[in-house]
Amino acid sequence: MSKTAIMTDTNSGITPEAAAEKGLYLLKMPFLIDGEDHLEYGDISYEEFFRRLDSGADVSTSQPSPASLTDMWDGILKSHDELVYIPMSSGLSGTCETAKALAADYDGKVFVADNRRISVTLYMSVYEALRLSESGMSAAEITERLESEADFQSIYVSVNTLEHLKKSGRVTAAGAAIGTVLGIKPVLQIQGGKLDAYKKVRGMKAAQQAMLEGIENDIKDRFAGKKVDIRTAYSGDRETGEAWRAEVQRYFPDYNIVLDSLPISISCHVGGGALGIGLAEIK
Repeated sequence: MSKTAIMTDTNSGITPEAAAEKGLYLLKMPFLIDGEDHLEYGDISYEEFFRRLDSGADVSTSQPSPASLTDMWDGILKSHDELVYIPMSSGLSGTCETAKALAADYDGKVFVADNRRISVTLYMSVYEALRLSESGMSAAEITERLESEADFQSIYVSVNTLEHLKKSGRVTAAGAAIGTVLGIKPVLQIQGGKLDAYKKVRGMKAAQQAMLEGIENDIKDRFAGKKVDIRTAYSGDRETGEAWRAEVQRYFPDYNIVLDSLPISISCHVGGGALGIGLAEIK
């Protein structure tokens, strides 16, 4: 067993089953439906969440409690010398800063890596961290590597509505201003920090094309000559997500395109029917 444990949360899109298989530690993120507390992979299924959302339920997220973090860290440190916790970007949640404050009491045994990622690109970072841990790299070294590579990633997402993002403040003023009227689909991007405006187009087909072209341009420019991985994501209907993955695979035939469901804790902000694509440099 590696002396350095790797921990993340369900914002990464990693399931409890996958985490257990790979030896990762996974914090289940909290969310609320009509004021009632729930945990990802808890008492509400993915399908039931979207049924409730579609019926008009009020959904929101909250930070994990300090105790949920420290209890998990205490358990991990019984079998490991140190750990790296990789939460979602500090630009999208206060969880990262809370965790860093709590880690200060652990005498250098707990490191919190803010590599400014979420969902599919966070997923990639977690598995990179696991690889580095298995190679013998220390928690401090892994954290430094992840944070130095924070901006070597890109995400595009198209949503049906900006209502939830505006409510939670997870989108910049420019992103919030593009609107969703008369069939206009907002295409947003994350390259560190909050969701920001990328393009506004008419219809989901045009939104998909804009995201594909965004990734293509990134590969040619920002990531020229670098090896990258591409992953797709969806919220709500799996069939729509599979069609999106197939479209991306046709557009990028030289890549193995994988589909992830956006976690409930993210879907609370983007709503149902969102489609996303992300890439990150891989070593």
